[in-house]
Amino acid sequence: MDKKTIKDMDVRNKRVIVRVDFNVPLDNKRGITDDSRIKGALPTINYLLENNAGIILMSHLGRPKGKPKDELRLKPVAERLSALLGRKVDMALDCVGDETMKVAAALKPKDILLLENLRFYKEEEANDPGFAKQLASMAEVYINDAFGTCHRAHASTEGITKYLPSAAGFLVGKEIEYFEKATRNPDKPYAAILGGAKVSDKIDVISNLMDKLDIILIGGAMAYTFLKSQGVEIGNSKLEEDKLDLAGDILKQAQSKGLRICLPSDHIVADKIESGAKAETAGKNIPAGKIALDIGPRTIEEFESALKGAKTVVWNGPLGFFELEPFRQGTKRIAELLAASKITSIIGGGDTAAAIHELGLGGRMSHISTGGGASLEYLEGKTLPGIAALNDR
Repeated sequence: MDKKTIKDMDVRNKRVIVRVDFNVPLDNKRGITDDSRIKGALPTINYLLENNAGIILMSHLGRPKGKPKDELRLKPVAERLSALLGRKVDMALDCVGDETMKVAAALKPKDILLLENLRFYKEEEANDPGFAKQLASMAEVYINDAFGTCHRAHASTEGITKYLPSAAGFLVGKEIEYFEKATRNPDKPYAAILGGAKVSDKIDVISNLMDKLDIILIGGAMAYTFLKSQGVEIGNSKLEEDKLDLAGDILKQAQSKGLRICLPSDHIVADKIESGAKAETAGKNIPAGKIALDIGPRTIEEFESALKGAKTVVWNGPLGFFELEPFRQGTKRIAELLAASKITSIIGGGDTAAAIHELGLGGRMSHISTGGGASLEYLEGKTLPGIAALNDR
């Protein structure tokens, strides 16, 4: 890995400011409904505690659009983090300003201060140098442990690195390690599983990985644009009409490179997308009026067979309309295969990660990304500003 990690930095007895991703789901009555993002930051926080650092944590929550909103304050996060750590986490009244600077300056070793929501200031998303400098002035070292925001050049992810020595936290370090493996030197045979709704979301991933991959399995709603480009009847299934030529070109290009692309050969279909919809199995051509919402049993077997012998698999996008029970079988069976195998499995964040966690298989994958947009951009070969800005080794 080219970038410095927290272990390359001298953090002992220093004031360290850490960008974390505490953008957690909040319910007015139930509070935080999923604290996995808070738990994801614990290894970095505990390492800093072991090294006697004074810790300043900063995050955004929701989309307040540059104005303070009471329902998006980070106090519930400070309380949950206190409970998880078994020690007090102080909550700052603001993320910048004289009072916050004073509290930060008075931090003792092992004190933890959580700043208020960064996005209460429009300067955060604008990557304003003055705002970044104020954040930096509170500490001696900067650590980025918020992979989910690394694809954004914001004051707390990119701007701040101009004023402090910087490195990746444990969570971001793990993300870099696995995505560099996926994009630079994967163990082969190397397979990609691509699903989700839109071909347009995955074009750049296919283009970037085409020369490295041995096989691509395509499911989800995006599969129907590919099938239609080959003259297959798709009924009322989702279609990106303006991407038909592009889908056809990708298939031709793959063929010319000897890259195998597997498309669904049967489908689970219904009349409508709603709870209680009657699911039926259809062959390759989908009957008029029917919507394909999952890969069928024959396709599942073909996908399972195609993955046997693979050493590395990268997966982005569920293979069916996972939210409804009758249409989750494809995603479930492929996830179970990966969980039971020795394949290095790299799961893109977002819906794919949510599906894997819902199936209770999260702990059995090699790596599940914590950033949907960031993982997609990594696979597309794009530069992630929050990672590029960190100090090189």
